[in-house]
Amino acid sequence: MDLEKPPRDARDTAPGAGQSAEGCLTVAVRLPVRIVALVLVLPVRMAWDALVVAARFLGRTVLRPLGRAVLWLARAVFVRPVVGLWRYVLVPLAKGVGWLGTVLVVRPVRWVYRWVLTPAGHALGWVYARLVVPVGTGLWAAVVWLARYLVVLPAGWLHRWVLAPVGRALAWCGRGVAWCVRMVVTGIGTALYWTGRVLLVLPVLALWRWVLAPVGRVLAVIGREVWAALGHAWRVAGYLSRAVGRFLGTLLRWIFVEPVRWVYRTVLTPVGHVVRDHLLRPVAAAARGAGRAVRQGLASVRASVRQARADVRRALFGAPRQARPVDRREPSGAEARTLGSSTTALTKD
Repeated sequence: MDLEKPPRDARDTAPGAGQSAEGCLTVAVRLPVRIVALVLVLPVRMAWDALVVAARFLGRTVLRPLGRAVLWLARAVFVRPVVGLWRYVLVPLAKGVGWLGTVLVVRPVRWVYRWVLTPAGHALGWVYARLVVPVGTGLWAAVVWLARYLVVLPAGWLHRWVLAPVGRALAWCGRGVAWCVRMVVTGIGTALYWTGRVLLVLPVLALWRWVLAPVGRVLAVIGREVWAALGHAWRVAGYLSRAVGRFLGTLLRWIFVEPVRWVYRTVLTPVGHVVRDHLLRPVAAAARGAGRAVRQGLASVRASVRQARADVRRALFGAPRQARPVDRREPSGAEARTLGSSTTALTKD
């Protein structure tokens, strides 16, 4: 059953020490659990591999082209209109609104701040420094003197001779009451502690030590082996699934692909070459020759029709008038260059 034997941990690498470290429970649980896990996991792994192959084929042949088409459509329908709207509508509109805001709001506010608020602020500062500060200083000194002799001194005398003695007496009484309460609470807490320890903690501790801990160890061993068996079964099922896939692929190739390839190579290709060389190419050459002859015939017919139409027009309306030469005062090209002689103007007799 073990197609691969990778060392799982240190207990597998130490020969002779595995049985003593694992125990009889682990050895007894491992083999049945692995067999059951292999039987349960093998169909799941084969179905998973089939789904993976189908998903890859579907993604390569359907989803990827569909995604490209959807991306191109989204770019053509949404991105380009939005970019055009942003570039040719919103940006110029924002620039115009910014210019209007600068002209209608920022510059007037700056002018008001510079020529109205700043002088008003300087004037207020002068009034505050020359009038409010001296008057406020005198009033503050008077208020401080009145507060000292009307509030601070009477309050200090009241705290020293009345509130402090009363507070000390209350604090002494509170400490006594707190000591009494602490002693009562300590006694009650000690009684509750020993009662809870005897009635709850010791039974729970005994239950944990003698029942739950052994059962937990057994369940931990079983769970660890089940998990290891599932992993081992998944790997073995993967090998089996790949082997079945290769067998089916080979069978499909030898049943369908190779016969079709042989038929294509040995039958269809020679037949196609024969049809191409002995049928299609002569037919194409004949078609090209017929087309060339038809084109030449049509060209000659068009020339004959054109000539007949010119003869009919000449018979009905006469020959077209020849353009009379105009005696221009300017010399022609050659005469202009030589002034009507074979020599230039500088060497003329």
